[in-house]
Amino acid sequence: MRSVRRLGLANWVTILRMTFIPVFLVFLLGEFGSEPGWVAWRPWIAAAVFTALAATDAVDGYLARSRNEVTTFGKFIDPLADKLLVTAALVGLVQLGNLPGWVAIVILSRELIVSGLRMVAVAEGVVIAASSWGKVKTVFQIIAIVAFILMAAPIIPAALLPQVRFVAWTIMAAALVLTAVSAVQYFYHAREVIAGPWSSSA
Repeated sequence: MRSVRRLGLANWVTILRMTFIPVFLVFLLGEFGSEPGWVAWRPWIAAAVFTALAATDAVDGYLARSRNEVTTFGKFIDPLADKLLVTAALVGLVQLGNLPGWVAIVILSRELIVSGLRMVAVAEGVVIAASSWGKVKTVFQIIAIVAFILMAAPIIPAALLPQVRFVAWTIMAAALVLTAVSAVQYFYHAREVIAGPWSSSA
């Protein structure tokens, strides 16, 4: 019980975000129910759940700072939860045919590369803080994902679909640019780690 209490409210919010990712996927990909009303509103419910889960990132961050609950576990699990949520959304959109696979590959490749880079930096005793570009990138990714979820919603009038697609792709293009820029920034701040020398037990 003592270890559970030490986990802190902020970390529980993060764990809750990860726990509800399957719920989001049920609404995004669920093939159950053929009623016209359900089919029409399912993307909107999925978008609402995704937005709520993404918003908890700010909540757990605020709780951790205000309650002095910043922990090593929290520093690890919080970005992991964010990446899992974005990954689930992107893969789901690709499966639905709403998003080209190459977009998901670009975004997910960046996340994997930067995560690996930060792990190497930590092993070398260097802490690479989250960049401002990375935070802006995350915001644009979330907005773009919501736009692509809603892009194929049956409730949207056919006459508005071209405008909706244009807006969705404009936001996604900005997210892709920010994805590349933030990755370059991470590599710049980790240039000394990349150059070496690397510690070795040999």
